[in-house]
Amino acid sequence: MGRLNGKVAIITGAARGQGEQAARLFVREGARVLLTDVLDEAGEALAAELGPSARYLRLDVSREDDWARAVSAVAELGPLNVLLNNAAVVFARSIADTTLEDYQRVIGINQVGTFLGMRSVIEPMKHAGGGSIINVSSIDGLQSKNGLVAYSASKWAIRGMTKTAALELGQFGIRVNSIHPGGIDTLMGNPAGIATADLDRYYTLQAIPRVGQPVEVAWMAVFLASDEASYCTGSEYPVDGGWHAGQRNPGLPGA
Repeated sequence: MGRLNGKVAIITGAARGQGEQAARLFVREGARVLLTDVLDEAGEALAAELGPSARYLRLDVSREDDWARAVSAVAELGPLNVLLNNAAVVFARSIADTTLEDYQRVIGINQVGTFLGMRSVIEPMKHAGGGSIINVSSIDGLQSKNGLVAYSASKWAIRGMTKTAALELGQFGIRVNSIHPGGIDTLMGNPAGIATADLDRYYTLQAIPRVGQPVEVAWMAVFLASDEASYCTGSEYPVDGGWHAGQRNPGLPGA
């Protein structure tokens, strides 16, 4: 414990899933955290549970004015030095069946929301003497799948924006990295609520043959937020059980 002592963070999409787990670990490791989401009831309840080191604020990441409110609110907790851009939506449909409205909604939340978040925290982090921006992309920002034209486009964009931001902001002591989860048992990744033991069957051919848990992504965020990652920027950190490395072929040696 104590890996994030003295840190002040904004976490988007913090009411459930990966964001909730990150909020719990950040507070446990000593950070003060502004939890943000559009799920007000769940967000308020989590902040109350986590105690005085956490507070909740409604934030639609696609709205500039909401980001201005968040930056103002987090100042009450201290100088801002961590942003975890976690909020996202997924939308699965073929290209032919994806409307422009569908596409723009995903881009607006996932891609524009990440851009606005990064831009909003530059000046506060400069004043704090530096910081860490952590952008949650996806394994689908490293590869893709059919049916994910909007989602994958947004996650590839986050990957590129992360590198641009790292190059621009490193001179101010601000590090920017991306996390690439794959196969994580959250409501987004498992909307049908399949039992973990049954879900594991879909991952038997990857290097770690099971589904991942949201806390495993959260631990990567803790590392990147901490001073342990002081020389890490512009990089991609998969948390995917080896999915991106490939799959074992049962017909070949070593399987």
